[in-house]
Amino acid sequence: MKIGALLPLNELDGPGGSRWPTIRGVAVAAEDAGLDSLWVYDHLLFRIAGEDEGGPHDPLAMLAAVAAVTSRVELGTIVLGTGFRSPGITAKMAIAIDEVSNGRLVLGLGAGWHEPEYAAFGYPFDHRVGRFEEFLAVALPLVRGERVTFHGEWHHAQDAAALPPPPRPTRMPGRIPVLIAGKGERMLRLVARHADAWNAAWFGLPTERFHQRRADLVTACEAEGRDPATIEVTVGITIDAEAPAEGRPMADNALAAHVDEVARALDAWRDLGVGHLQVDLRPASTQLVDLLADATAKHRGG
Repeated sequence: MKIGALLPLNELDGPGGSRWPTIRGVAVAAEDAGLDSLWVYDHLLFRIAGEDEGGPHDPLAMLAAVAAVTSRVELGTIVLGTGFRSPGITAKMAIAIDEVSNGRLVLGLGAGWHEPEYAAFGYPFDHRVGRFEEFLAVALPLVRGERVTFHGEWHHAQDAAALPPPPRPTRMPGRIPVLIAGKGERMLRLVARHADAWNAAWFGLPTERFHQRRADLVTACEAEGRDPATIEVTVGITIDAEAPAEGRPMADNALAAHVDEVARALDAWRDLGVGHLQVDLRPASTQLVDLLADATAKHRGG
């Protein structure tokens, strides 16, 4: 099972979380510690009642910078909000990052959920799944090196081609892998139809909520004639330094920052056949990167 960490893009992620020296420091520490991947999330801003307002840097711009200061770790988006992104421009940016990183990109996509950011920046919030389906119809052929002509209700392309083409110089698979996050029936059907990997988030230890979501994915795969074993299951989990000191998980969506507890959780997710964990460190710091690395070593028998 691969294990990676989310990068800070926002002051809410921890002190200095929006500053490049902090982002670079966490990225380099994670690679040096032997973690498998680094991930960035995508929002225009956060406006949640009762919480501080905040917003992260653009994830693709930051991922390009991180690609240039790392050499081994996979780099993923968890996940791009396609409701405020152009499919063609997104594909072009993904291909450029894959070039800079020598084929390390995992392109994570989702339909979006936080309505206040759509309203603030003037993007429509209606028909999100329908718009997402059309986004895939344009973006996926482009990142796979194909030409595309498509005319839908919201997205259009006429003999579009991403040039220069996707390189994938040394990595497997031979194209940019696509991860989709979703839990509703229509979204899971799109996962089954198009994705290399699926993401469920956010958790601490495995719960019935996760088991139900994975069962729903299997149902969607059966409906689409897809073997669910061909889709990598990825799970976002949280380590929270403010979780209870006695080592119990906080509700079902965070783990305390204790090596033994985190290692046990990693064991539990591996035993369920999860292929990749994306770990949200709260706060994002080199100290929690080291804790995750220690738990990973314990989990792997090191």
